[in-house]
Amino acid sequence: MTVHPAFPISAADAAPLAVRVADPLSLSDELAAAWDRLAGEASEPNPFVERWCLQPALHLLDPDRRARLVMVRADDAGPLIGVMPLAPAAKYGRLPLRHVTGWAHPNHFLGSPLVRAGMEPLFWSILLGWCDAAPWVSTLLHVPRLTEDGPLHRALAEAARGRGGEAETVHREERALLESNLSAEAYWDAAVRAKKRKELRRQANRLAEQGAVSFRRWQPGEAIEPWIDAFLDLEARGWKGRAGSALASHGETEAWFRAIVAAAAGAGRLDMRLLALDDRPLAMLINFLSPPGGFSFKTAFDEDFARFSPGVLLQQANLDLLDDDRIDWVDSCAAPGHPMIDSVWRERRHLVWVNAPLAGGADRLRFKALVGVEKIWRRWKRAASAEHHPQESP
Repeated sequence: MTVHPAFPISAADAAPLAVRVADPLSLSDELAAAWDRLAGEASEPNPFVERWCLQPALHLLDPDRRARLVMVRADDAGPLIGVMPLAPAAKYGRLPLRHVTGWAHPNHFLGSPLVRAGMEPLFWSILLGWCDAAPWVSTLLHVPRLTEDGPLHRALAEAARGRGGEAETVHREERALLESNLSAEAYWDAAVRAKKRKELRRQANRLAEQGAVSFRRWQPGEAIEPWIDAFLDLEARGWKGRAGSALASHGETEAWFRAIVAAAAGAGRLDMRLLALDDRPLAMLINFLSPPGGFSFKTAFDEDFARFSPGVLLQQANLDLLDDDRIDWVDSCAAPGHPMIDSVWRERRHLVWVNAPLAGGADRLRFKALVGVEKIWRRWKRAASAEHHPQESP
C-alpha cells in the first residue's frame, strides 16, 4: 500500500503489516479493486465510504490533508477487511483533549467504516491496537453515527471490553427510515392520513392543469451531466441557495457533487428522479443504492410551486423502492424532524456516537476523567431541562 506522503507511520508495534495509511490520490489498481470488492462484502453498507464517494471527498473537501485513509488487513498477505477515514482532533467539544475521530464532512451522513462481514471484532481490535502506537493518536477513538446495536457497534463494544475498557455511547439520534413489507401503494395509504391524501390528489390535479406533468428516472447509459446541472440549479434557487448552503454555493462542494454523482452512475449505485412540469424540473431527488440498503442522499424542489407540494408528490413516487427486491431498507439521511420525510416514512434508524478508550495508562486516565465530566454534564442538562419544562400536575 502507498503511504500518504504527509503522514508517515511509525506504529511499528501495532500490526505494522496489517494497517497502512493509503494516499487517496495515488491508489494502486490492486488496492482500488480491493476497496471496491469490500463494498459488496461489508456487513453494513455505507456509500459514503465507498471508493467512488470517499476518494473525491478526501481530494476536494480536505484541503489541509488532515484525514488519513486507513486500510486494514488481517495480515500483510490477507484480503482487505476494513476501510475507515480518520483524522486527529485537538479538541473534544470545548475541551482541549487530543483524540482521533472518524473523519467526515457535512454531507457524509453515516460514520460506519466499511468492514467485511464477520470480521468486525478483528477489524476494531487491529485498528485500536494500531491507534495505541500511532504517535498522532491520543486518549480515544471517537466514532460518530454508528447504527445502534448493529454488527459494528456491538463489535466495537466487544473489542473495547477485550482490551480492558468500556466503549461509551456519548450521543444518540434517530432519523426516518423506510422499511416495510407493504407495497408502495399500501404503505402510502397506511402512512398518510386520508385527509392529507385527498389534499395531495387535489394538488396533483391542479398541477396537471398547468401543463404536462411527468415523473422521470435517470436511466443507465443516459447522459448524467444534464441531470446534475438541473439538480444544482434547482437547489441553488431555493432556501439553501439563499443561506449559502447549496452544493453550488461553494466550488469544492459542487466539484465533489459532480464527481460522485457521475461516479455513482458508473458504479451502478445511482437512482436519480425528477418531477417535471413540461420541461421544468419541480422536484428532484437522489438515492444511492448499496444493497441491501439505500440512502436518500439529496432532495430539492421549486419553491415557486410549493402550493402543489411537488417534493411530497415525488416522495410518493419514490416509495416504489419498497418493490425493489434488492433493497430491504432506505435511510433518509435526513435531520430529525424533516417535514417532508418524517411525514411519510414511519420507521426510524437509531444512530450512536461512541468513544473507545486507547490502552495507554495516561490515555485511560484521561478517558476516565472525560467519562466523569460527561456524566456530570448530562445530569446538569437533565436538571436544567426539568427546571424549564416542569411536568404539569394532574
